[in-house]
Amino acid sequence: MTEPSPLALHHEPVRSEWIDYNGHMNVAYYVLAFDHATDAFLDYLGLDDAHRRETGGSTFAAESHVNYLREVHEGDPLRFTTQLLDYDEKKVHFFHHMHHAEEGYLAATSEWLTLYIDLNVRRVSAMPGFVQDRLAAIWETHRTLARPEQAGRSISIAGKKRVS
Repeated sequence: MTEPSPLALHHEPVRSEWIDYNGHMNVAYYVLAFDHATDAFLDYLGLDDAHRRETGGSTFAAESHVNYLREVHEGDPLRFTTQLLDYDEKKVHFFHHMHHAEEGYLAATSEWLTLYIDLNVRRVSAMPGFVQDRLAAIWETHRTLARPEQAGRSISIAGKKRVS
């Protein structure tokens, strides 16, 4: 089976409680919306609530980065895509794009590194074979995708000279 490239697993509107005093979606809710997209991706991998209850295996976010590119407002429909950037037996590195679902513009991006955790001992451990197999299948189609422009960024004020 060929996996979709990238994955389109999550849609949701901007909720009224996500709007801040500037009249647009507050930064904290971008992270929440990306977390919802992450949950959809983890469910797709088989790392859902049932897996957690049956095995005691889950994931923890180790690192994430958000780039805010354009405003979204109350009621705007959001469409998320997910691209697998890398993985090994214990870690998954992936990237989300958040688009305005009707107008098509890229509103934000988010890059994540998650760790597979055995909750019984609260330690990083190897993911079950079926999850690694699923990641391998996704990787076969995602490895040829262009690396997102925002992936791997660090924060700086490039080229700026301090005025004394």
